[in-house]
Amino acid sequence: MVSFHGADVQVDLQSATARKMLLQVFGFARLILARSQSLADALTEIGCPAKKIGIQRTGIPLNEYAYQERDNPIDGSWQILQACRLIEKKGLASTIHAFAEFRRTWPSARLSIAGDGPLRRSLEQLADSLGESANIRFSGFLKPDALRELYYQSHIFLHPSETTREGNREGIPNSLLEAMATGLPCIATRHGGIPEAIENEVSGLLVSSSADLRSQMQRLANEPELAKRLGKNGAAVVEKNFDLNRQIRQLEDHYLSLLG
Repeated sequence: MVSFHGADVQVDLQSATARKMLLQVFGFARLILARSQSLADALTEIGCPAKKIGIQRTGIPLNEYAYQERDNPIDGSWQILQACRLIEKKGLASTIHAFAEFRRTWPSARLSIAGDGPLRRSLEQLADSLGESANIRFSGFLKPDALRELYYQSHIFLHPSETTREGNREGIPNSLLEAMATGLPCIATRHGGIPEAIENEVSGLLVSSSADLRSQMQRLANEPELAKRLGKNGAAVVEKNFDLNRQIRQLEDHYLSLLG
């Protein structure tokens, strides 16, 4: 069995040698697991037989990320959050630009960017160039307990992922699923495996551009009942499709299926 998680099936595959080696893997393996249907589709495009592919999704420990209904802040002190590695495919520049526009309407809003990575300095410079350094907190890498507390303190979660120049795309981001599980209304892009977790207007909001991101942030701020409904439905999706215990049992079944 071989499992694929994202960049391992999308980046630096232009060379004939890389594709030849992957085809050898597909030939040897009896079962190929992908974290999302979008990655499974990418595997078939490369040449993996569809009959060998199974979907093994990320599991979220629901006992640690319990649903909690959010109320819009009465004083307009919106807490916006993105949690991820600070790398190109996470779309963090779009988040910062959208937040700067959002704050024109809601001057007490604050943005937290939880995580670290090679783009941190350039993102800090972007925040400074937009006059937002005092309103954007770069918290660095947080331990699970601290990040979980930040989910519950926040009102809107953003994850505007994008495809990099090398072709790197998301599966389904763990932080997005964690945020959804807590009831945090989420806005993300139609990208990679994200639409497998978020159904637009039902369990979250999907956007196609930075302008869309800004407008949908304003929409959630102006429509508190929509925000609550999306948060509740998002948590239900994670419980149904991404429960850790269920995913562990499924993975065990995959291994057992190969023993015969």
